[in-house]
Amino acid sequence: MRKCNREKHPEIRDYGKEPFIFNIRHATAKNPNFRTALWTGKHLQLTLMSIPVGCDIGVEMHAEVDQFVRVESGRARVYFGNCKNSLREARVVCEADAILIPAGTWHNIVNIGNCPLKVYSLYAPPQHSFGTVHKTKADAEHHH
Repeated sequence: MRKCNREKHPEIRDYGKEPFIFNIRHATAKNPNFRTALWTGKHLQLTLMSIPVGCDIGVEMHAEVDQFVRVESGRARVYFGNCKNSLREARVVCEADAILIPAGTWHNIVNIGNCPLKVYSLYAPPQHSFGTVHKTKADAEHHH
C-alpha cells in the first residue's frame, strides 16, 4: 500500500484525480485568487475563493450542479432566488457558516466585511475545467 504523504502546506494547484490530504483552512487562507480549482475529480470539484471587500461572486445559477460553500474567514450577505432579477437576502454569514445551493437556484454572495472573504466551494459534478485559476472576478467573467 502506498504511504500517505500529507503536505500540511501544499502548493496551490489542481491535485484532482488522485487522493489528496491537506489542511483546508490553511489552503483557503493562502489562496490569493478569486477562484482556484484545488481538486477536480470525475464527480466532485473543490475550489478556493478570495472575494475582495465590497465585491461579490456575481449572480449565477448552475443548472445541473449542486454547490456547498463554507466561509473560512470574513462576512458576507447571501442572496437566493428563482430568477436572476429577483434575488432576496437569505442572511448574513461569517466564519464556519456553510451555504448549500441546490442546482437551478440563482444566488450571489457579497463580501460585506472589512477583509477579503475566504471561502471554499464544492461542486457536484465539477463546474470548472481542471486547473482553473481566475486571478480576478473580471478574469472569471472573461473565461465563462
